[in-house]
Amino acid sequence: MPTTTIFTTPPPPLPHSNATRSSTTLHNRPPEKIAILIDKSKSLNHLNQVHAFLYRHNLHDHPILNFKLQRSYSSLGHLNHSLALFNKTRNPNVFFYTSIIHAHTVHNLHYLAFLLYVQMLSQNVFPNAFTFSSILKSCPIQPAKLLHGQAIKFGFDAELYVRTCLAGAYARGGDVVSARKLFDAIPEKSLVSLTAMITCYAKYGMIDEARVLFDGMEERDVICWNVMIDGYAQHGLPNEGLLLFRQMLTAKVRPNEVTVLAVLSACGQIGALETGRWVHSYIENNGIGITASVGTSLIDMYSKCGSLEDARLIFERISSKDVVAWNSMVAGYAMHGFSQDALRLFKDMCMIGYQPTDITFIGVLNACGHAGLVSEGWKFFNSMKDEYGMEPKVEHYGCMVNLLGRAGHLEEAYELVKNMEIEQDPVLWGALLGACRLHGNIALGEQIAEYLVSQNLANSGTYVLLSNIYAAAGNWEGVVRVRTLMKESGVEKEPGCSSVEVNNKVHEFLAGDLRHPKSKEIYEMLEEINGWLKTHGHTPQTDIVLHDLEDAQKEQSLGVHSEKLALAFGLITTKPGTTIKIVKNLRVCGDCHAVTKLISKITGRKIVMRDRNRFHHFVNGSCSCGDYW
Repeated sequence: MPTTTIFTTPPPPLPHSNATRSSTTLHNRPPEKIAILIDKSKSLNHLNQVHAFLYRHNLHDHPILNFKLQRSYSSLGHLNHSLALFNKTRNPNVFFYTSIIHAHTVHNLHYLAFLLYVQMLSQNVFPNAFTFSSILKSCPIQPAKLLHGQAIKFGFDAELYVRTCLAGAYARGGDVVSARKLFDAIPEKSLVSLTAMITCYAKYGMIDEARVLFDGMEERDVICWNVMIDGYAQHGLPNEGLLLFRQMLTAKVRPNEVTVLAVLSACGQIGALETGRWVHSYIENNGIGITASVGTSLIDMYSKCGSLEDARLIFERISSKDVVAWNSMVAGYAMHGFSQDALRLFKDMCMIGYQPTDITFIGVLNACGHAGLVSEGWKFFNSMKDEYGMEPKVEHYGCMVNLLGRAGHLEEAYELVKNMEIEQDPVLWGALLGACRLHGNIALGEQIAEYLVSQNLANSGTYVLLSNIYAAAGNWEGVVRVRTLMKESGVEKEPGCSSVEVNNKVHEFLAGDLRHPKSKEIYEMLEEINGWLKTHGHTPQTDIVLHDLEDAQKEQSLGVHSEKLALAFGLITTKPGTTIKIVKNLRVCGDCHAVTKLISKITGRKIVMRDRNRFHHFVNGSCSCGDYW
């Protein structure tokens, strides 16, 4: 049974004169007047005065006054006082039990609430509908299943609020089928039940089903808007999330902190810097405030959108930085290739006294990977276990494989993956296979691919990388063999896609895309770019075209890569001298990298490109990656 220290004496009154005055005032009031005073108490001091008076005048066992005191202590955040009163109550009835159970669930003490429910039954006190609706709020799924049986036993499972809470419990626990069954049995769908079901669908990736319910709602509060926007952001549909956010603003629903966290995540995913800046301005001007969580989200958004300077400014502004904020800034430096800045920040963080987390080391190891710091990477990797008592996770092994593979230490990376102490992951093998492609190691690449296929660990990336290894070596028979296998297995290559934001709108391009309304102008700009490139002696890198084509056809294929289309669109739609920011979903190819360097020199414009691995800052003919990516 949940217990706490029980009052043996009344809570101390305020100084004598005030206490006397209060006691005199209360003494002349009947119990119902005192009950009203209890309900209106807004501070612990005032409630203690009333409580002390009840002791002095032998009213502390009055059932109504005792009940109201218990409830008021809980509402003011003093659950220990509330529980102490409950434990002293003689023969508490269902209302007392329901109140104290509700108080525990509000404070997320579900296990103790469940014990109180069991204690209630053992005292032959039977629950009512409010007992079930109280204990089921935020209840984990396993006890909720037991309580569902109890609700059926006592005949309350058909009550509207009980069924709504049951549906919510199953929804939170991921039992979508049971949640939907209960939801469909609710005759009048409330805002709470609809939001619970939408949350369930959104959390488990059933976005279309969530949207159907959302669109059918007659009224929507900020919570259901947040759930739907965050669902899009968390499941790779950031554009849809931002569109819904604009609809939310049009509907005059006021965003809150949860809203901006979801929207900033969506902005970061697609590099929508202008939209992110607008959200930042909204935060500043509408009293949301730069809390640690909001500040961290802004750092993440600005870093992913290519504005590391803004990310650092936000980092400096956060007054109470937690380790998550430090992690975000370290990761920001790492993804932009400023490895020494990331490592210096990590050192500062440790000197101040912050304890690194596993996320910290992902950022640090990525920083080492982008600069080829092999010995430093091993030092940090080994320190996780030796100095901080952390077991490296698959993400840390992935960082090390990427670091070693990119630096040409293929055998070392291979041995690390074979001998690691955790379950082998196809993503790790994919990183090693990518390194084989980078360094042209066909033998090891074939060995890894055959192993993955034999162990049923192969995915689309496995086949694509092996095909690319063969193509780069001119082994077209191998390419045909792998691509035939891909076709038979139903595996499709992920298409390259590049996006650029202009005037708060994100424009996406695929290779050879003709869908954009400005396609004519874009291709005219590409022709002009080709003229600039020839004048400056650029030779297309046709060896990276992974098809058995003639050189002219290879040049044509290279010329319409998605990043070149995005760059051409940026040149014709933005003011001269302004920075162009491009986001690519895959690793930027060598020819596009060389072309972008040259265009930055010819036009005198800074071009920032984020690919799958990192950021590239192109300025005056050079790239921040130093051609190491």
